[in-house]
Amino acid sequence: MAVIETVKEAIGLGDDTGTLPLASTPLVLEQLGRIKANVSPDVPAPTPASRQTMSEARLPLAYRDSCANLLIPLNKCRHQTWYMPWKCENERHSYEKCQYEEFKKRVAKMDEMRAAKAAAAAAADK
Repeated sequence: MAVIETVKEAIGLGDDTGTLPLASTPLVLEQLGRIKANVSPDVPAPTPASRQTMSEARLPLAYRDSCANLLIPLNKCRHQTWYMPWKCENERHSYEKCQYEEFKKRVAKMDEMRAAKAAAAAAADK
């Protein structure tokens, strides 16, 4: 018996089949389906919010980026639920993930620019 099975047995999560009892509940299966759908390359990228939509949502200029289409429903949810942090978790996670992906794109672009600049400097030195 591996360590993980021993720990599962000790805390009451182990069973004879080797799977967790919650793994077959409809809610978990639905969430797993959503996760797989989000990872699928066939899923089209969300359309960016228009300037008019961002203006109507009263987004500050600093937040009007490619993730604004996710920030608008997040702000609506926050307003409707009195900013209770546990209420808008899915919207917040989607927005933060979008922000992180945009950050990674900017870092990759800066790395490319640095490499091109270094290559140009090396070619000029020769």
